Amino acid sequence: MSTREEREGDDSYEATNDEAPIPSSPVDDSYTTGPGEPMPVQKDGTEYEDPMQPPESNSDEQLANDEREAIDQSNVLPGDRLRHARARGPYNEGANEDELPAAVREGNTGRSATLRAVE
Repeated sequence: MSTREEREGDDSYEATNDEAPIPSSPVDDSYTTGPGEPMPVQKDGTEYEDPMQPPESNSDEQLANDEREAIDQSNVLPGDRLRHARARGPYNEGANEDELPAAVREGNTGRSATLRAVE
């Protein structure tokens, strides 16, 4: 967890030191291969024929067929043996940020994936 000052400092550093400008044009055809090369890559604007035409393009029907083929019925338990189990206790989301100790809320203790805490 970082403080506002740390985030503003990071943003300022990145704004002045980021050497990767965002291109103004979204089309980049520099990766296309030239003529005579064994595996040419198509440009972004090239027209193509969509191989999925009706009725094969019905994704709900195709998904149902795929699931029917993929499920091994010998592994499915019969009946409702696994249903109607009672809850073992109330659902608890845990503490939110306001309920954490002040030292943890301010980032003075605990661990982060990128930063070790100051004890």
